[in-house]
Amino acid sequence: MTGALLSLEGVTKGYSTGGLLARTAFNAVDDVSFALNASQPEIFAIIGESGSGKTTLARMILNTVFASAGTIRFRDKPLAAVRGRKARLDFMRQVQPIFQNPYEAFNPLKRVDRYLYATALRLARAGKGEVDGVCDEALRKVGLSLAEIRGRFPHELSGGQLQRTAIARALIPRPALLVADEPVSMVDASLRMSIVYLFKTLRDELGMSIVYITHDLATAYYISDRIIIMQKGRVVEAGDARAVLDNPQHPYSKLLKSAVLSADGVGAMEQVTASASNPRVLPADIPTL
Repeated sequence: MTGALLSLEGVTKGYSTGGLLARTAFNAVDDVSFALNASQPEIFAIIGESGSGKTTLARMILNTVFASAGTIRFRDKPLAAVRGRKARLDFMRQVQPIFQNPYEAFNPLKRVDRYLYATALRLARAGKGEVDGVCDEALRKVGLSLAEIRGRFPHELSGGQLQRTAIARALIPRPALLVADEPVSMVDASLRMSIVYLFKTLRDELGMSIVYITHDLATAYYISDRIIIMQKGRVVEAGDARAVLDNPQHPYSKLLKSAVLSADGVGAMEQVTASASNPRVLPADIPTL
């Protein structure tokens, strides 16, 4: 798709398992296609259970795993052509990841602010005299400040603080696209909605598009513009987020929706929408799949 920020065309990732004499081939991602419009920032959710292929798809978008077939393009350039240090750094400035577990994103023996400084110098091309200001600006976008995290190790921060710091680090080079893989699954329910709401702010105020990978239909319903639902590597349903989740058509989509109904029969997705007036709180009784 010419002019797209990101486009995937027939993307497949195959693996094989087993020994030398008995190997079995399977596709973790099978013939996936979609595109994000360069002129209209959006939150695009990829939904599925563990093993659905969504994390493999995220890694291919981040260009850390290569597709077996099909083409992934970022701003019309195939990711297969992004080779060499200079090209990879330029790609990293424009596409940044946010991972599931913030404690795995930071070395426990290294102060957190060192990561921010390195990102500012390497990817934002900040001068040494500008580094503090660049880092503090990114931290303030996520409700923190450099003074709060300066000199601290990962274990000295709460899970919510550390995940917000990871998001701030991703914001430092001012990317066009964030790829967030289960970014709230390791965060307390009381902070989950504040991070989810932050993604809407990044889209609306900074013009960033976000690929939001999750198994949580409730948060996807609240923040996503469009979604795809994956089962065993294939897209089984796609479209406007509210339209798909209000009235799913595929049996697997219906099964996922039924799994997020709370015990009293009230839809979890309706609870999340109601909580938008208080974006710092996500109802604690909303289960995930």
